[in-house]
Amino acid sequence: MVGLNTSDDAGVYRLREDLALVQTVDFFTPVVDDPYTFGQVAAANALSDVYAMGAVPLTALNIVAFPVGQLDMSVLADILRGGHAKLEEAGAVLVGGHSIDDKEPKYGLSLTGIVHPQKILSNAGAKPGDVLVLTKPLGIGIITTAIKRGIVPAETISRTVDVMTKLNKSASEAAIKIGVSACTDITGFGLLGHAHELAQASGVSLEITAGKVPVIEETWDYAAQNIVPGGTRANLRHLENWVEFDPELSMETRLVLADAITSGGLLVSVAPDKAGALVSLMQESGTLEAAAIGRVLQGSPGKIDVRK
Repeated sequence: MVGLNTSDDAGVYRLREDLALVQTVDFFTPVVDDPYTFGQVAAANALSDVYAMGAVPLTALNIVAFPVGQLDMSVLADILRGGHAKLEEAGAVLVGGHSIDDKEPKYGLSLTGIVHPQKILSNAGAKPGDVLVLTKPLGIGIITTAIKRGIVPAETISRTVDVMTKLNKSASEAAIKIGVSACTDITGFGLLGHAHELAQASGVSLEITAGKVPVIEETWDYAAQNIVPGGTRANLRHLENWVEFDPELSMETRLVLADAITSGGLLVSVAPDKAGALVSLMQESGTLEAAAIGRVLQGSPGKIDVRK
């Protein structure tokens, strides 16, 4: 039912008229120093693909690369404990996994979930007139780059970790309850990259108001210091023919909107008469920074107009 053609967040295969299988996989190198936290972030990030499809995660397999002999095995144990904690929070069951000896630690999950075939959320259903809602603040990629340089205070690290480890479970449940047109999660291609994929898959264009997009406040200081990951700059270059920026928008703002994120929020397209109820329900259920950030237009598929 969902495959490679729309660059969606997971694959969906119909088993019977009332049941479809959702499958995804995601893993990466550490973005924080603490092994347990890294495990939490990696698991939350992988689970987001399932939630973006409106599905319920059922089972998980660990994917592990670890430098045996170079790092103590207690480090790996902590990574796996962190991942398992998030799986328990999601109500999913760990059923196995696979590991290899590698020079650099890597961790993630292969996940299987279920969804009713008629209730799938995909990135291909956005309709002109819809409102765009974002559920988590941007800036994670820039801040984690600053963390690697050892210049981020503990309070900011804690705030950023909270954002990355928060599951998109309640946001997805709110989207299902209200009824939305399309959904995707924001990760490595940044808000603009994933918004472009949603617009292209849906055959629409988008308008995003930069001033309405939630951003972790400290992000602006690091962006001004030119502390920006290479992936973020690559995202911006890749989108140069697809995104039209208000000329008054600073380069820092453009980079933040393209920031390569780990375990970001959901981007949801919802009918305008449901947008207020969706944001309210998300905030009531713990997604406090959910905000309407733009709208869907009838225009060149994949194009994005970013206003001030």
